[in-house]
Amino acid sequence: MSNYRIQGTTGEWEVVIGLEVHAQVSSQSKLFSGAATAFGAEPNTQVSLVDAAMPGMLPVPNRECIRQAVRTGMALNAKINPWSRFDRKNYFYADLPQGYQISQLYHPIVGEGELEVVLDEKDPEGSTKIIGIERIHVEQDAGKLMHDQHPTMSYVDLNRSGVALMEIVSRPDMRSPQEAGAYVAKLRQILRYVGSCDGNMDQGSMRADVNVSVRKPGDVFGTRTETKNVNSVRFVMAVVESEARRQVDLIEDGGTVVQETRLYDPDRNETRSMRSKEDAHDYRYFPDPDLLPLELDQAFLDECQASLPELPDAKRHRYEGAMGLTPYNAAVLTADVEVSRQFEALLTSAAQGAGKGEADMAKRVANWLLSERPGILNAHSLSADHPRNTLEANTAIVVATDSGQISGSKAKELFEAYLIGDTDLAAEIEANKQTSDTGAIEAAVDAILAANADKVAEYKGGKENLFGFFVGQTMKAMQGKGNPGLVNAVLKQRLD
Repeated sequence: MSNYRIQGTTGEWEVVIGLEVHAQVSSQSKLFSGAATAFGAEPNTQVSLVDAAMPGMLPVPNRECIRQAVRTGMALNAKINPWSRFDRKNYFYADLPQGYQISQLYHPIVGEGELEVVLDEKDPEGSTKIIGIERIHVEQDAGKLMHDQHPTMSYVDLNRSGVALMEIVSRPDMRSPQEAGAYVAKLRQILRYVGSCDGNMDQGSMRADVNVSVRKPGDVFGTRTETKNVNSVRFVMAVVESEARRQVDLIEDGGTVVQETRLYDPDRNETRSMRSKEDAHDYRYFPDPDLLPLELDQAFLDECQASLPELPDAKRHRYEGAMGLTPYNAAVLTADVEVSRQFEALLTSAAQGAGKGEADMAKRVANWLLSERPGILNAHSLSADHPRNTLEANTAIVVATDSGQISGSKAKELFEAYLIGDTDLAAEIEANKQTSDTGAIEAAVDAILAANADKVAEYKGGKENLFGFFVGQTMKAMQGKGNPGLVNAVLKQRLD
C-alpha cells in the first residue's frame, strides 16, 4: 500500500484524490444524433441539425452508446440502474450551441462499483488496492474552440458536439500520485478490453479531472480543487504532486485553499486558476423535457453481460495458473489488450504448428514476445507493425526453436536477417537445422578437447566454469548446427 506524505514546515500532510474520468464512447454516431464521430475530420463536417441546436430539433438516444455504458459498468462490478434519467446542465459557453448540456445528475445509468489496482508491477498479487467508483453517467460532449486560426478571432468546431461521453466518478480513495496513475491506467486497460472507449488520451477521447485536497493525517477532508482535462497518466500523477504541494505551502503560509477549477501547465509543471468551482445548484439542473427516462429490460442487460470479453484480471490469473507464466510476465502480457491479442494469436498458431497444447508452448511464446523479439526490433529501430513481422514468420521461428531444429541464438539471427533483408525464412531455417548426428558431434568435441588440452587440465583441476567455453567452441566449430543438448551430453561424458 502507498504511504505517500508531503513534508511541510508543520509536519506531514496527506493528499486526498478523487478522479472524474471522461471517456468517449466507441460508437459510429453521436449520443442523440446520427452524425459521425470519426477523429480528425475537417472542422464542422460531422454536425447534424441536432448537434447545432437548430430550433425544433429533438434528441433521440443512441442504443449503442447506452449499451457501451452498461457494459462498462458491468466490467467494473458496478450496480446497473434499470431506470435512469437525463438532466439538463445549464451554462453558457461558445462551444455549447444549446446553452445546456444533456447529462445525468440525479439518476445515473450506473451506480457504485470498484476497481482493483496494482501498485507494483513486479508484485502484482501483493500490492493491490481497491478504489471505489461512485457512479458512471452518460452525457454529451461540447464542441471545441480554436484560438490559433486568426490573430483577432476564435473559431468553433462542433464536430465533437454531442459525442457520447461516460463520466466515471471515483470515490476520494486515492492517497498518492502512484495510486492515481495506477487507477487511470487500470481504467483505460478495462475500457480498451471492453471496447467501450479506445483510450487514446493524446486525442482527447479519455481525459481526467483531478480533484485534490490535503489534510493532516486523520483530519476531515480539506477544500478540494479540480484540475480539468488532464490527458495522460504521467500528467495525472504530476498534477497530484504539484497541486498538493501548492496547497500545503499555501496553508502553511497562512492562506486558504479556495474551491476552484484549475488548468495544468506541463511545461512549467504547475496548475493555475481557471475559474471558481461551481456547485450543482449553479447549473440549475432539471429533468430534460425532450427525453423519456431510460428503462432497460432484462434481455438487454443479459445481452450486455454475455458480450463482455475475458477481462484483464481474469486473463492474468489464467496465464499464471493454467499456463504457468510468472506473475510479472502475465501482468505484462495482459496490460494492453493489443499485446494480449498478439500473444494469444501466436500461442494458438505455434501450438498448432508444434502439435502441442497451448499450456506447453506458453512460456516459449511469452519469452519470444517479451524478450527476444523486442531486442531484435529495438536494435534496428523497427516497430512491431513492420510488414515482415507477421504471425506466420513468428510462428515459424517459435516452432523451429521448440522442436530443436534451430537454437535460440540462431533463431534470433535468422529472424533479424529476415526482418532487415529479403531472405526466405523457411529456406534459412531448413539450411540451418541443427544436427543430432552423435558421431559428428563426438568428432567435433574430440577435436576441441585435443586443441585445448591445457584448459581440459584446468577444468579437471576444478575450474568447472570452463565447461561453457567448451560448449561455445564446439557450437562454433559446428557453425551453430550442433544440437545443444547432445553437445552438452557428449562433453560431460568426455570430461567427467
